[in-house]
Amino acid sequence: MDAERAARHERWSNRWNEQGAPILRQVLSGFLSGQQNGQGPAPQELRASDDDRERVVAVLGDAVADGRLSHLEHEERVERVYQARTLGELVALTADLLPEHLQPLRADGRPVMALFRSEQREGRWVVPSRYSVTAVGTGVTLDLREALLQSSHITVQATVVGATLTLIVPEGVRVVIPASAVLGGKKNQVPQSPAPDAPVIEITGVIMMGNVVAKSPKPPKRGWIRRR
Repeated sequence: MDAERAARHERWSNRWNEQGAPILRQVLSGFLSGQQNGQGPAPQELRASDDDRERVVAVLGDAVADGRLSHLEHEERVERVYQARTLGELVALTADLLPEHLQPLRADGRPVMALFRSEQREGRWVVPSRYSVTAVGTGVTLDLREALLQSSHITVQATVVGATLTLIVPEGVRVVIPASAVLGGKKNQVPQSPAPDAPVIEITGVIMMGNVVAKSPKPPKRGWIRRR
């Protein structure tokens, strides 16, 4: 029994020295830096769409209805909405009306740093070409269904330790997960798009005692049709 235990300990020790220790160094490096190198224009500099403007107008309408804005302020801001060219200009018009997680647009491009506290990115937000996510002892969800991808190839640099990183992507987006995993799992449930020019989300980095899950939203349930 002692010989078997010693052999098991030696196998685990060798595996740690060959795989675990190098990856732990990468984890600590990613955790301490939390940096990302963007490509192309900053998220705030991206051009706004008509749909983006209407999202902001809806928030301004709610604000004047409940008294947070006067009618004059509302008119001034709506005028600025339709004059805005970039997402950064639109974001500034609702910054003092709603907390960050309820904003109609999020264009800061900040990385996720979740330490023992769950985080979620959803709604209309900008995903930079290179995006950093650190999840330690918690759950992080990146919902890309309404997100604006800064490029056709997004690299998510993930550092996942004792946590779960979940990606929800719209139809037509391809996901690849070349990230290294030690005592962790990678599950890609996104159907592979046949289109050669389909956007790609690449998840790199390290997963230690955690999981990365990529999935598409469930299709709506069909109602029962009663027979006559």
